[in-house]
Amino acid sequence: MSEPRTLGSAALVRLVAAREISARIRDKNFIISSVVILVLLIGTLGLQVALGSGGGQTRIGVVGDAATLRPVLEAQGKALDVAVDVQALDDEAAARAAITDGDVDGVLIADGGQQPELLVEQTASGSLQAVVQGAVAQLSVAEQLAAVGIASLDVPELTVTAIDPGADQDGQRVVVAIIGIGVLYGLLILFGQFVAQGVVEEKSSRVVELLLATMRPWQLLAGKIVGLGLLGLAQIVVIAAVGVTGALAFDLVDIPGDLIGTAVSVVAWFVLGYAFYASIFAVAASLVSRQEDLGTVVMPTTLVLVVAFVIGIQASADPGGALAVITSYVPGLSPLVMPVRQAAGDVALWEMALAVVLMLVAIGLIVRLGGRVYAGALLRTSGKTKLREALKAERV
Repeated sequence: MSEPRTLGSAALVRLVAAREISARIRDKNFIISSVVILVLLIGTLGLQVALGSGGGQTRIGVVGDAATLRPVLEAQGKALDVAVDVQALDDEAAARAAITDGDVDGVLIADGGQQPELLVEQTASGSLQAVVQGAVAQLSVAEQLAAVGIASLDVPELTVTAIDPGADQDGQRVVVAIIGIGVLYGLLILFGQFVAQGVVEEKSSRVVELLLATMRPWQLLAGKIVGLGLLGLAQIVVIAAVGVTGALAFDLVDIPGDLIGTAVSVVAWFVLGYAFYASIFAVAASLVSRQEDLGTVVMPTTLVLVVAFVIGIQASADPGGALAVITSYVPGLSPLVMPVRQAAGDVALWEMALAVVLMLVAIGLIVRLGGRVYAGALLRTSGKTKLREALKAERV
């Protein structure tokens, strides 16, 4: 009879990772959170579409010389960046009927040399009033010039020069980055909590004693982080794919290439941020044995995430400011600040490389120190364990 084959470290880590993925996929909290995030994302896209469609055509009816009024109204609309649809109407009765039926937003009555009048149902919108007022003023000036024998004035064409033609595109990238770090913040909190809750559940149920009979603490820790990390990575990739596809399908952005680049950047920073925070959440959770005590030990880490998110939002207003620049290099803060700076286009390649290297060094230190704390505290299932006691127990 052959002896049972001993599994290697990689196989044990994969086994724990598969167990975590299987357990969380069936977890109601994970399913609900995933659905809520997707619904919020789709709702945001729908809101952008609705707001974008709100600037549709301004429909203006005219009673009078439509051949003269139409080009003036259209020219005025073009100058104000308002799409104008001009409809000729026979008389005031037809104008009132068109307004009541919703065929036009307002009617300009300028017939027979009488005082021009704008007829609306309740109130005139700002764009409607601006277009009509500008057109009436232009016609009035033309009539007064003609009355004194001046057919027209030779007005030079205005040349418009943009000093920052890419400002709108930068703004779109920053908005995408803000949405991205919002999702990133939510997922780091969510999956950090999943890691912490899993550790406490295993300690309180004594399952951890059975697991540690077949594997080392670091293998259990690595399996948890890898398993939930793959699940979180899959979730943020799906969210990014839905968001990018929706934005492109509804033509919400003018820079598809940069949009995809910003989404990829957010996903990449999720990997680094998750490795950093998941290790801290797991180590903190190993210090307690009850779910009731979990909130107190993970609160400092949660507050760091909140601070990072707030700074990331502030960085969108001043991506080149001292606060944004300095915090984009600080491990733990950089995953939620650097994507915004990258989206604004103010980050050199060496800056991104430095932020990534510092983050990797910090992850290595946390995993090394955290693994010792985790190993020393994991089998202490009564009350809270102090950090110093956990380190001493690991050395014994």
